[in-house]
Amino acid sequence: MIARITAQPGQGDALAALLAEAAEALRAFDGCVLYVVGRAADDPDLVLVTEAWVSREAHAASLQDERTREQISRGRPMIAGFEATELRAVSGKGLPG
Repeated sequence: MIARITAQPGQGDALAALLAEAAEALRAFDGCVLYVVGRAADDPDLVLVTEAWVSREAHAASLQDERTREQISRGRPMIAGFEATELRAVSGKGLPG
């Protein structure tokens, strides 16, 4: 999945920091293969997240985790817009076979 998250004006740094915190928490979650937080070079309020999961069920389970739910709750007020595209990985370095 690739998520394009527009922060409220001036909240890009705070939102990226919160998503980086989420990335650290996901290191212990076996179902998450990849969770990368990036920033747009030309827009200080745009944060991009690239995710890879072993299954949709693993992603759904992560959203039920108490810590994840708390992070989502903290992040919602910072978000002005959200778009996500679900991808079906065909190949790529770093993905399981």
